[in-house]
Amino acid sequence: MVKPLTFKGDKPKKRKVRSDDPEKSSTKTRKTTGPDPEADDENPPDDTSWVSADAPSDLGGPIVLVLPSDKATCVASDANGVVFASELENLIDGDAGTAEPHDVRQVWVVTKVAGTEGYSFKGHHGKYLSCDNHGIMSATASAVGHYESFIVIPSPDIGGTFYLQTRGGDAESFLCVKESAKASSGVEIRGDAETISFETGVRIRMQARFKPRLRATKESKAYEKISKKELEELVGRSLDDDEVKRLRRARREGNFHEEMLDVKVKGKHDKWA
Repeated sequence: MVKPLTFKGDKPKKRKVRSDDPEKSSTKTRKTTGPDPEADDENPPDDTSWVSADAPSDLGGPIVLVLPSDKATCVASDANGVVFASELENLIDGDAGTAEPHDVRQVWVVTKVAGTEGYSFKGHHGKYLSCDNHGIMSATASAVGHYESFIVIPSPDIGGTFYLQTRGGDAESFLCVKESAKASSGVEIRGDAETISFETGVRIRMQARFKPRLRATKESKAYEKISKKELEELVGRSLDDDEVKRLRRARREGNFHEEMLDVKVKGKHDKWA
């Protein structure tokens, strides 16, 4: 079950139930405020934490595009598709590399464009981030086309930094920030930088549960956890503590089936000794 996006400081929402019978109403209210029997046990709450993407292959799910501005800002879009620099509030010690969104307008859902090197960024209102031939950014497109495809290029010098090549990568132009007195944040986002520089470096924050390496680590740890009862069922007899430790260690190290066979054989020898 896909979980809705949550932000720091959000209070859990309680479902209100209307009923003519106050006794039934109170019963239903108690049920809805209790644990959700359909909750996804595979995605505990800490999986909604945000981490930095290290490579383009990490990208997936909700992300925040953190800009290289003096103030910590990110790429955002309003309901009309106007793209602007939104100030970030959820930071640790003022470090933009620890940013988490506090507004749904700051969040984009990244998807690999099939058959290309490009990625698309879908806003909260269902429209895609786009850059036209003049470098003007918007988010009004209902489908992914040439202008909605961005090539994500990792920086060879600065870890965790990327350059977003605009217009499907056909032109040497990049997303960048420029100082602007017209913008409320003092920062204008454009897509017409001709060279890579400090103004074009973007950091990408994403939810931990979508990062492949973290997900693989989590699955590996889940595989390593096995109860004594499960081990005894696999072996077909009772096990002592040393045998349980031996099998769990083998499960971590990848030679579980060999060790289990040895334990089974040992059990047969002990039986007929």
